[in-house]
This record gives sequence, C-alpha cells and structure tokens, in this order.
Amino acid sequence: MNAHTNVQIIEQGGIPAFAVLPIGDYERLRSSDDGKRHTLPHEVVKLNTLEGYSLLKAWRVHLGLSQAELAQKSHSTQSQIANFENDKAIPRADTLLRLSSALGVSADLLMEFDDEL
Repeated sequence: MNAHTNVQIIEQGGIPAFAVLPIGDYERLRSSDDGKRHTLPHEVVKLNTLEGYSLLKAWRVHLGLSQAELAQKSHSTQSQIANFENDKAIPRADTLLRLSSALGVSADLLMEFDDEL
C-alpha cells in the first residue's frame, strides 16, 4: 500500500495494542495474500504431536502426497525428503522455499523451533 492510510492506533496501558484501518485498505491487504496457508490444520497438529511426525511429514501426509510426489513437485529427491522428515538433514533456505511452495504453505509452518533458545 503506497497511498496514505487513515489508521487509528488504540493503546492499552500506553502501549499500542490495535490498529484500526478503513475497510477498503483492509480488503486490499487481504487480497494481496500470497495464496499460501498460514495456519496449522488440526490434523497436521495431531500428526505432529500425537504421532511424532515432523511438520514436513505431517503436511505431506495431510495433503495425501507420497515422498516421491513431494520430491517431484519441489525439485528434490525422495531420499532428501526422507532425510528432512527424519531429522537427518535440514533443508537449505532455497529448498525450504521450494517445499513450502509445493505444499502451498508458508515456510515457517514447516520448521520446528526449540523453545529452550
């Protein structure tokens, strides 16, 4: 959005907490979405937490893809996919972006972060 926007900032305890903007600006922001999913479906969470699947494997299974199909869609190899899913390798940034594009999800939904950092 390059045009000036009339935004109202609402504070709580002197700290900005909310931004209110005109509905037209909000709709333009929403329509500029990249088309990728930015949240985790219940089934992906279940596969990750209860079954112990990596997020990559959980998404792949949720979407009904084989490792070979994901490899083809992401210009990787089946063995790379297996290594990523089993934490034997970490995808480089460009590979992660190809995987996220192939799955139609945002790249951050494929990575698990250590809470102890």
